[in-house]
Amino acid sequence: MVTADVLVVGGGIAGLSLAARIAARARVVVVEGESAPGYHASGRSVAFAHYGLGETVVRTLTALSMAELGAHGSLHPALHIARQDEAAALDALEAVHRQFGCNYQRIGPDDACALMPALKPEACHTALVDHGSLKLDTHAMLQAHVASLKAAGGTLVTGAQVTAIAREGDLWRVEAGGEPYAAPILVNAAGAWADDVARMAGVTPIGIEPRRRTVISFAAPEGEDVSRWPFTKTVGAGFYLLPEGRGQLLASSMDQTPSAACDAAPEELDIAIAADRVEQATTLPIRRISHSWAGLRSFAPDELPVIGHAASAPGFVWVAGQGGAGFQTSPALSRIAAAAVLSLPFPSDCADAGLAPEHFAPARLGA
Repeated sequence: MVTADVLVVGGGIAGLSLAARIAARARVVVVEGESAPGYHASGRSVAFAHYGLGETVVRTLTALSMAELGAHGSLHPALHIARQDEAAALDALEAVHRQFGCNYQRIGPDDACALMPALKPEACHTALVDHGSLKLDTHAMLQAHVASLKAAGGTLVTGAQVTAIAREGDLWRVEAGGEPYAAPILVNAAGAWADDVARMAGVTPIGIEPRRRTVISFAAPEGEDVSRWPFTKTVGAGFYLLPEGRGQLLASSMDQTPSAACDAAPEELDIAIAADRVEQATTLPIRRISHSWAGLRSFAPDELPVIGHAASAPGFVWVAGQGGAGFQTSPALSRIAAAAVLSLPFPSDCADAGLAPEHFAPARLGA
């Protein structure tokens, strides 16, 4: 029997960032069902930190995380583009950038095309460029958390799929990878499988919905160094596009197709839609898809993260529903989760920014 103060189910960015943060104050074991951490959503994220994702709570978490993210991120401009009928949406996004004190500019189509040479003028009536956005190194972030966890005496066990959970006295007893574990606090950071873990533990599910997103990779125009091209994103339904090195580009139609929890794979239609949207708005000919993949982004019914103790299950803590913003909000969210797990006060900077425990509590979803 492996015992711990805190047992974390899930070795993605949510589980690992929390585990690394609390490992100096508690004996922590993380169990991950796959052969390596970050195998599913975390390992398939493009992870570009910007303010065009989520709503007020998510954007506030992003603002509270930016300084810490800089250790594993590089500054890279984000270009948000809008057609004439989308100008109001860009106005609203500009207000967000102003609210959070971002280093941004509102620009016209000529300046937008100068930044992004492949952009067709008709695809951009007005634009906003954020100079403070970050391209995150997801692998480095995950490995830094693993290193911090182990340096503090914590343990990561891979290939340990959870098969049984039971509450016995003051302990949660978990069977994972054929081995028994026990801890008074069980953290459910299982991503798309979070409701499955809850059901296994006899805890009311919160209604997590996994949604599939597809990304394609293709060659840049021959001889073109695209490494300085901005992350380019439409404010409405459309696409995002960003460089991956000097000669490759990544793109997505920002699809959000509801899915069962699974090892997601791209579908031909989603690949075709992503390529078509890029070709409609740019001069880029996509003759061949170099690579494509899909990952699951997990959402609670109100699309806000779920952090906190289950009302009917002592010691069961939810850390779920990051909704595709897991990396860019992980510094702030892990501090909020650490406070919940260790029964500490809610982080003061989060409270000063207008956040409160009830924004994240599973009780809001009846759990």
